[in-house]
Amino acid sequence: MHYWWRWLPSFGWMGVIFYLSARSGSELQGMFPFFDSFNFGHVIAYFILAVLFYWALLPFQRKGKWDIRIIAILLCFVYGLTDEWHQSFVPGRMPDVLDIVNDIIGATLGMLAVTLIQKLRLKRLS
Repeated sequence: MHYWWRWLPSFGWMGVIFYLSARSGSELQGMFPFFDSFNFGHVIAYFILAVLFYWALLPFQRKGKWDIRIIAILLCFVYGLTDEWHQSFVPGRMPDVLDIVNDIIGATLGMLAVTLIQKLRLKRLS
């Protein structure tokens, strides 16, 4: 079967992240005045991206193979690296290792949430 369409939400969300990465700090502050710092924004953005990657990868989950949750986190890490590289070309922005750390924290929390939801569903069914 063809599951390419399952990637569309991931690509759309990566587009949102790319768009936001191209904004200056003052533009982002104007768009999201309720965030004291954008570190939390990275956590939220990559939480969502990891869940979307997980959903896209779900048909490829195989017993005894790499868990797709790990693959989703790795994909978020790679995209986070490209995001920071992209920011190096935006006036007034610069790459930051802390942003990548927050990306991984968000992706990991996303996969923990997926795991928790799965365990709660199994418990309810038994």
